Amino acid sequence: MTFSDMMNIGLMQGFAGLSLFSVLLLMGLGLAVIFGQMGVINMAHGEFMTIGAYTIFAISHLTESFAPNLMGAYFPFAIAVAFVAAFIVGWGVEWAFIRHLYKRPLDTLLATWGLSLGMQQIFRSTFGAKEVSPTMPDWLMGSWSPAEGLDIPLNGLFVMALSVFVTCGVLLALYKSRWGLRVRATVANRTMANATGINTRRTDRLTFAIGCGIAGVAGAAFTTIGSTGPTSGSLYIVDAFLVVTFGGAASLLGTVVSAFGIAQTQSISEFFMSGSNAKVLTLSAIVVILMLRPQGLFASKVRR
Repeated sequence: MTFSDMMNIGLMQGFAGLSLFSVLLLMGLGLAVIFGQMGVINMAHGEFMTIGAYTIFAISHLTESFAPNLMGAYFPFAIAVAFVAAFIVGWGVEWAFIRHLYKRPLDTLLATWGLSLGMQQIFRSTFGAKEVSPTMPDWLMGSWSPAEGLDIPLNGLFVMALSVFVTCGVLLALYKSRWGLRVRATVANRTMANATGINTRRTDRLTFAIGCGIAGVAGAAFTTIGSTGPTSGSLYIVDAFLVVTFGGAASLLGTVVSAFGIAQTQSISEFFMSGSNAKVLTLSAIVVILMLRPQGLFASKVRR
């Protein structure tokens, strides 16, 4: 194997890490909004990702059956629907029981864990136990070859662009919108926010729903690189919590940096060792760093 071949393999392995980074970032962003900003341990966050993935599959199937001439254009629309579907379910979940569990993090952990099991059974009853995949539009198939022997999948480029777009949107919404101002005021001092006329209950509900909606977008991105099953979301929930904890609760910049570090460490390690050993190496590195810096990479004040 020549040096050029080794370089190309290394670059493609690094790009595979960027694809994983994009999914982890989208998952971590939604969880950072819910866990970092609200202090709610949402163990069902992965199932909201699955809602987004199944939404893409359902729209793909309907488009292919009733409007095949729109197959090239359905995907961006389906991503928006995936966000709305997860948003609506998240709004209902917060209204039904999450609002009764604020300031009780262990109770939210148990309640949302039970919710995740129930949602998995609903997925299994609705879509079956087998994994499914939507039909991707032609412009997401194939690869881009910037150099001889170097092939970069187009779906990976699309997922990266989507993650950058969503990340910028979340940052702008948090620091430039009235909703973001209410969220930051509520996190800083809930009592004072109530005194100034901010409806903190409504802010909590909207924040939880937006976090779930972002998870739905992560599910839409996931369909471009993997198939969807009832437990697909649960495979990413631990990594999503690691991203938020490692980066620092309530720090969106920390979420971006930690998602990149975890994804690249795991992907590059898999080039030299088995997948399970690479996972162990990544987790060990995170544990050591958190022992030295328990507040995460970017410390930030969170709601008590």
